Amino acid sequence: METEHQTMEQFLRWAAELGVSDSIDSSQSHDSCLGHSLSVSDFPLAGGRGLGAVRELRKGELVLKVPRKALLTTESMLAKDDNLRDSINLHPSLSSTQQRLSVCLLYEMSKGKSSFWYPYLFHLPRDYDLLATFGDFEKQALQVEDAVWAAEKAISKSLSEWKEAVTLMKELDLKPKFQSLHAWNWASATISSRTLHVPWDSAGCLCPVGDLFNYDAPGDDHLNTSQTANSTTNAEEAGHVTETQSERLTDGGFDGDANAYCLYARRNYQLGEQVLLCYGTYTNLELLEHYGFILEENSNDKVFIPLETTLYALASSWPKDSLYIHQDGKPSFALVSTLRLWLVPQSQRDKSVMRLVYAGSQISVKNEVLVMKWVSEKCRSVLRDLPTSLLEDRVILQDIDKLQDPELCLEQREAEGFCSEVRGFLDVKNHLVNGGFCGKMNRRVSKWRLSVQWRLRYKRTLADCISYCNEKLNHLI
Repeated sequence: METEHQTMEQFLRWAAELGVSDSIDSSQSHDSCLGHSLSVSDFPLAGGRGLGAVRELRKGELVLKVPRKALLTTESMLAKDDNLRDSINLHPSLSSTQQRLSVCLLYEMSKGKSSFWYPYLFHLPRDYDLLATFGDFEKQALQVEDAVWAAEKAISKSLSEWKEAVTLMKELDLKPKFQSLHAWNWASATISSRTLHVPWDSAGCLCPVGDLFNYDAPGDDHLNTSQTANSTTNAEEAGHVTETQSERLTDGGFDGDANAYCLYARRNYQLGEQVLLCYGTYTNLELLEHYGFILEENSNDKVFIPLETTLYALASSWPKDSLYIHQDGKPSFALVSTLRLWLVPQSQRDKSVMRLVYAGSQISVKNEVLVMKWVSEKCRSVLRDLPTSLLEDRVILQDIDKLQDPELCLEQREAEGFCSEVRGFLDVKNHLVNGGFCGKMNRRVSKWRLSVQWRLRYKRTLADCISYCNEKLNHLI
């Protein structure tokens, strides 16, 4: 039986034959598409399998080029199979281009080794942790109403789209396992979490090798200390960085002139560092919904607290989604400004007050005290209304880690005196095999752990906001 290393080598060789390359040198060996700039590496504490730098890379440098013929799109798969093309064209009523791409992906998967794309498909994950794949227990474990609603919406959407596509999949004579809701959730999750934007198809493309990059949140460039003016100048002299490349707002895109997807280093990298891509700006809930993971430190995360209707009416100058608390606990500019105005008696809201509000300035010490007390109490109220506390969630995470510990036998697990939520999971998901979980249940535990991680991070933000408000009050009073 072939090892994972052998099949990965075969995949990289297949990609090289299609023109995928991490080098601007067109004469690069076809034994592998990597080796000049990147290599497949394992980063157990930072996303698992990813791409590492095999040399120093400079910001804006082209690190991977994937020709159009190597991209998996609805167009490219239809072009290689008349039966698939004819069947898809008979079903123009599918409500989204993502559905069409999902059907194409399952169709290719059903071919097994006979699929042109098999070397790539073989290395796709077999399970994902997106919200649409959550069971009822994992969904309710999110606790926060907005998050539970987001999970319900994602689950409902996936079910609805599957029902719309079942007839087409039957006509294509897919094996029953590829027609199932489980298979559909897998295909939809693959497309949601791995596709890149292309201008000719809103469903995007699957990009062999290009989707091995792990995620880096935007706004973290300041963490990089290796960039200097001299290195940028040297890179430009070497022909690696152009003005356009060094000022890119994204980490790559489809280049029509090159007829390829081109990906660039978003910062300087040292030898051995993991090379990351930014997929966009996401909160942790959005990352969980679309990609199946969260970031412990995410500068783009937001916590929304319940606000009175009259307050929203005053916030017309700012979008509703700008009224939030940053992950570090600081209320947003729009939230503080709106509260300052809201807490001023209506009879006193003259032009001078309005100017201070829109300038982001403190109206008065008394008003600022009211704002900080209001935010602090609102955060306390939200925390009180949730089923578990921040400290309890930390214990639950520790218990989940014990459940996932292969060295801990069933008797030890039962002797731990787990909290009620963990005992509830064991009662509902009673599928222990030889003192441990089967593969399916291990995946459920992983999703549940993500739910607890997400709500713990949510509660930490609220607690940090209370601390922030108290600190401000200490300086004001």
